Amino acid sequence: MNNTLPGTPYFHYGESGLMAEGLALSALAEKHGTPLYVYSKAAMLGALAAYQAGFAGRKAQICYAMKANSSLGVLQVFARAGCGFDIVSIGELARVRAAGGDPAKVIFSGVGKTRYEMGEALAAGIGCFNVESEAEIEVLNEVALAMGLRAPISIRVNPNVDPKTHPYISTGLKGNKFGIAHERTLATYQYAATLRGLHIVGIDCHIGSQITEEAPYLDALDRMLDLVQAIEAAGISLAHIDFGGGLGIQYHDEVPPTADALWAKLLQKIDARGLGDHTLMIEPGRSLVGNAGVCLTEVLYLKPGEQKNFCIVDAAMNDLPRPAMYQAYHAIVPLEEKTTTAQARVYDVVGPVCESGDWIGRDRALAVQPGERLAVMSAGAYCMSMASNYNTRTRAAEVLVDGHQATVIRQRESITDLFRGEHLSA
Repeated sequence: MNNTLPGTPYFHYGESGLMAEGLALSALAEKHGTPLYVYSKAAMLGALAAYQAGFAGRKAQICYAMKANSSLGVLQVFARAGCGFDIVSIGELARVRAAGGDPAKVIFSGVGKTRYEMGEALAAGIGCFNVESEAEIEVLNEVALAMGLRAPISIRVNPNVDPKTHPYISTGLKGNKFGIAHERTLATYQYAATLRGLHIVGIDCHIGSQITEEAPYLDALDRMLDLVQAIEAAGISLAHIDFGGGLGIQYHDEVPPTADALWAKLLQKIDARGLGDHTLMIEPGRSLVGNAGVCLTEVLYLKPGEQKNFCIVDAAMNDLPRPAMYQAYHAIVPLEEKTTTAQARVYDVVGPVCESGDWIGRDRALAVQPGERLAVMSAGAYCMSMASNYNTRTRAAEVLVDGHQATVIRQRESITDLFRGEHLSA
């Protein structure tokens, strides 16, 4: 077997099989059971370091887009590294605070903020609201005035740039629900500047997720910088330029640009416009955690068939939703390194959930037997954060590895946990 695994050097084969940093995944699975999420702290900080290198010497704030993985132990890693956070609900703000994050470094994005959420975020003293419609601007102004406060805002621009990614995770085209149309942006800023409850602090753009090419970023930045110059020429100053996130990772054979290389090109454009004195803000999510996590699962049964062979495992679409939702690819590898002479068969790797869409991988060549364990790679983003209790299944435990130490950062749910808060009718 090829010793190279997708995305990060922190998961590798050693004498004890597949390792997460200095620990054998087989030992973690034996101790904590499966399905089990395992994260590498070094992989997270290594991914963050590429952004930090790209912004060296610049006024910049990296805000982790926590929807990718909002587990408290993960948030704590980034809070301690000095990151801010990009949130999309008041529940996420509560998680930031519980993990030791600074509300003043929080950006509140999302198209459907409620009055209650706005008030709670204002009271907490968050850094900025990324507003996404004229209607939201008016409501936020009313909430802020009623509290005797001014809400710091940036306006999210929809630049109508194709990010060349899955349509479900494209956010910067005219047909998407996000942001204010490029051609309406200047007028919207001019209107917002007349409202006493608002304080304009920046401009925001986010075109999608799992973007693996440079061109969409470069195109979107050109459109953003045109707007920055037009807005400031109209007498409205912008303290920061927020270029969102969306940088892709390697799941299979993708070759996305590195964060530092991409930002070197983006900064050239910013400097060429004479805008390098602005604070730069970004909202990476998947690119910080995606390759930092794996999901361990046990083979339950092998089921041969006339058209398909099935490898049935104990992880399911409620644990790993991305394949069912996005037809997403995750590499699937054994915890024990196999010899090249091992007899492999082609399987669809599927879970126990009662849906035909419950699959983890299609047409995978595996030499496995019931009782053996597999690792689903690149599972650190949009897996546990989107996990559910469908089919009344408990959610997995999570473990954070730091060198040769492992910490349980989420206990496995119990069956009684699933009933908590429910009541029988009279």
